[in-house]
Amino acid sequence: MNEDMIRKFELTIPVERSIQAELLLLLGQRPSHGYELIQRLNEADFKSAEADAATVYRNLRRMDKDGLIRSHWEVGESGPGRRQYKLTPQGDESLKLWFQYIVQQKTKLENFLQAYCEYEESSSKRKDGVNKP
Repeated sequence: MNEDMIRKFELTIPVERSIQAELLLLLGQRPSHGYELIQRLNEADFKSAEADAATVYRNLRRMDKDGLIRSHWEVGESGPGRRQYKLTPQGDESLKLWFQYIVQQKTKLENFLQAYCEYEESSSKRKDGVNKP
């Protein structure tokens, strides 16, 4: 499969869905402001895609409204104030649920990969004439 096909396939995976778990984890590690979260998300080994500001801030607003995180304005010594975000106990519970969900998905993906390897092996044998009557 070439790189263009892989990129096209990746576009069908909903970033909005996984970014919430990623943001909850980062905020569980330490409170952060939005710009810092975007940087940390883009540097993370577990990110699902490049995080753009609009997606991150939209999710932060939704998570704040839902009580998963709390935010407050911090006045900077130089420059404008920034909104600081932190995980709430409800957000911590949500992060645990995300963890359980991801573990289940990992198991399903491992099962899929195993089945695919078996398929490839049997397909290869058929091509080599091993399974011909």
